[in-house]
Amino acid sequence: MRKEFYLNNGKIMINFTEKYCDTSEKLLESSAFKTVLEKYLKKSQRKNTSIYRYIKNASTITEINKLIQSITNLFKLLMVFKLEDIKEIDTNFKSIFDNKDKLILFIEDLYKFWRKIERYTIIHDNKPGDGFQDASFIDSNIAFSQLILDTYRKIEENIISHKPQIYRQLPAGGNAGLLLNDLPHLYSEDYKCLQNIPFIKSIMLDPPFITYPKMNTRTGMFTECFENPLKQCTIKYDHWFCYPAKVGDLLAYIYFHRNFMAHGITLCNLFEIARESEYKNKKPDIVYVFGARDSFKQMRTIFYDDKKNNIMLGYINYNESIDYFGYMKKMTLTLHNLIMIKRGYLPIHGAMVNIVTKGNKTANIIIMGDSGAGKSETLEAFRQLGDEYISDMKIIFDDMGTVRLDEKGCISAYGTEIGAFVRLDDLDSGYAFKEIDRSIFMNPDKINARLVIPVSSYTEITTGYPFNLFLYANNYEDKGSELEFFNNCDTAIKVFKDGARIAKGTTSEKGLVKTYFANPFGPAQKSKDTDKLLNIYFNQFFKSGIKVGQIRTRLGISGKEKTGPRKAALVLLEEIKHLQN
Repeated sequence: MRKEFYLNNGKIMINFTEKYCDTSEKLLESSAFKTVLEKYLKKSQRKNTSIYRYIKNASTITEINKLIQSITNLFKLLMVFKLEDIKEIDTNFKSIFDNKDKLILFIEDLYKFWRKIERYTIIHDNKPGDGFQDASFIDSNIAFSQLILDTYRKIEENIISHKPQIYRQLPAGGNAGLLLNDLPHLYSEDYKCLQNIPFIKSIMLDPPFITYPKMNTRTGMFTECFENPLKQCTIKYDHWFCYPAKVGDLLAYIYFHRNFMAHGITLCNLFEIARESEYKNKKPDIVYVFGARDSFKQMRTIFYDDKKNNIMLGYINYNESIDYFGYMKKMTLTLHNLIMIKRGYLPIHGAMVNIVTKGNKTANIIIMGDSGAGKSETLEAFRQLGDEYISDMKIIFDDMGTVRLDEKGCISAYGTEIGAFVRLDDLDSGYAFKEIDRSIFMNPDKINARLVIPVSSYTEITTGYPFNLFLYANNYEDKGSELEFFNNCDTAIKVFKDGARIAKGTTSEKGLVKTYFANPFGPAQKSKDTDKLLNIYFNQFFKSGIKVGQIRTRLGISGKEKTGPRKAALVLLEEIKHLQN
């Protein structure tokens, strides 16, 4: 991004490297401020608000640009003088000074308009320019936020002629700050169009971070194509960013268009960001291009196995329908899983937890199931039961993991993500508020509201753990015991392979549906290869003494969304007590 700022569709990106405002005067004279003021006035004019009518009636100016400049001049004067002292200085407003209450409402409404915009600040590391790149990345964001607060407060103080008695120290600068580097990364001529896109080196969040994407569900499956889709798209590198992610033990370059910045930022709560030394001059295992322009009118969610460059490439073209974090997350995991299958490992769509009871019993448990089956909710029930039953609980993965069989016949499980992407509706009502200081919220007022929160460290998810129980999350049966174990491999494979569940509104599916191996993110696309792995791995589970069964979470049964996972968790805790350590 080379411009001073970019404002579009309720999002603003401010490039500190090109211009940094460290005084109120610079702030008020900046092009960004005047553009925000223009957007505010035009929106107020369209709605014909009482505040806009007040401004219009109080001013002799009709031309919008002159009105913006006049308001700017008024604000600059109010930074120095009290309202009573400037009545004779600015004559463009014939009666704006006569009603202090209305003027305060205007200031408050403009400030509220600014705070509703998604705000991002950007610094290019070691890039020459006339802006701000020499001082601390974090300090610059803190100072900018404080500058806006001070400017807003000073203007109001000089209108009302006294200081307020209550100060609310709200985030007023960037919701998130990005430190970028411009390292060259031409790892293949086939990816030349991505060459100059800057990498995100660091991210600073100012919580609570709340976003309002246009979509709230994901639809369809990712499909394979057999020609590199980058040959058919247009990439303006100045409009793009790259998040270098560590997905399990793979390196992924996730490129995203600036209009989907909220999703790119949210990645930091889900995937460990790679350090510069981990990706400099290195070819990635995964390349994912999110939001590229091409000639196709329909949405394309495709992947390409680039055997020539040994890269798994994901591609989604620019479309308003992809404005949902599920597309960002799930394609990344699909690409990871496709590589795992090629390497002979079994991808698991599920959750794994390490539990130590107060009776000093230890168990590593994998609960497998498609979206909405109840795996995360059962872990949440474990968390709620913690004080009474559990001494220690460690989440290894919350959505996607891999089971690996080594040459000695030993089985271990690994995670892919350091965070969780969970439904707000299925969490304990107070949990989200307790975690507000490090969470990212998406459409918290809508169905399928989501929360993205860190739950594990990168070391934990990549260590590799043996496990005692391998369970299928059955959310659709209201009959039978909460916990049932299979006696033979064939019966177990059939239940896991069917992948049945009642859809919970996390996708466009409804009712009782089935997904191959409960995993539409890799195994469903490569079912023949996965079939071979299922026979190998499930036979080894039974041979190794791993207990294979199903846990009835009843999450899809009306009225049992909370009690079902809790009862299942209690029965599972009883089972853990009888395990041999």
